[in-house]
Amino acid sequence: MSDIASYVPPADLLTDRVILVTGVADTIGRAVALAAAAHGATVVLSDRDLSALEPVYDRIEAAGHPQPAILPLDLAEASEAEFFGIADTLGQEFGRLDGLVHCAAYAPYLSRIDDYGAEDWAIVLRVNLTAPFLLTRACLPLLREAVDPAVVFTADRVGRRARAYWGAYAAAKFGIEGLMQALAEETSEGGQMRVNSLDPGVVRSGLRLHLYPGEDPHQLPEAEGIANRYLYLLGPGSRGVTGQAF
Repeated sequence: MSDIASYVPPADLLTDRVILVTGVADTIGRAVALAAAAHGATVVLSDRDLSALEPVYDRIEAAGHPQPAILPLDLAEASEAEFFGIADTLGQEFGRLDGLVHCAAYAPYLSRIDDYGAEDWAIVLRVNLTAPFLLTRACLPLLREAVDPAVVFTADRVGRRARAYWGAYAAAKFGIEGLMQALAEETSEGGQMRVNSLDPGVVRSGLRLHLYPGEDPHQLPEAEGIANRYLYLLGPGSRGVTGQAF
C-alpha cells in the first residue's frame, strides 16, 4: 500500500472478524470502533467507564451492524491477572481474536521535567505503555488462533521526535514504538501476524482539548477522517506489512 491516507476499504473488509478496540470513549477509539463495525467486524468496545461504552454499542446496533460486546477496563488499575482473565473471556466468547487496536491514551498535563510529579509519571507510563503490553501479551494466544491477525498501536509524533513539556507521554509513546518493533520481529517468522503503529496526527479529541483548553476544537479535523487508515492495517490488504511506523 503506497498511500495509507487515501485507502478506501471495501464494505465487507472485516466480515466475520473479531476486533478489540481500547479507548472507545474518546474520538479516535470511537471512530475506529464504528468504522470496523460498519465494515463487518464484531467489535469488542473497551474503556474505563461502562457509561461511555453504551452509546457506541447502541449506535452500532441501531445501524444493523454485527452485535458488539462491551469490555469495561481501567488500564491504570487492572492487575496482570485481570488482563489474562479478559483474554480468557474473549476466548470463551469468540474462540479467537483477529485484531487488537490500542487507542486509549492519557496525559494529565503538559509540564517541564523539573516539575513532573512522580506518581503522575508512573500512571502515564502505566496507561500508555505498560497496559498495552499487558493486554497484548495476554491476547497473543488468541491472536495466533486467527488466520490473519493484526495488532495496531496508536502512536504520536512526540513519540518519534520528542517535544518540550510532553514528558511521560512522549517517553511512553517512544516505548510503544519499541514494543511494536520487538513484537513484529518476534512474530515475523510465521508470516501471519502483523504488528504496526499509526500516528493519526492532530485530530479533535478529548485528550487534545484537555491539554490545549484554549484551542478551538472546531478548527481540528474529525477523527472519522483517519479511521480508514486503521482499517487498512486490520484488513487483508496489509498482509505482509509488519514492523512499520505509519
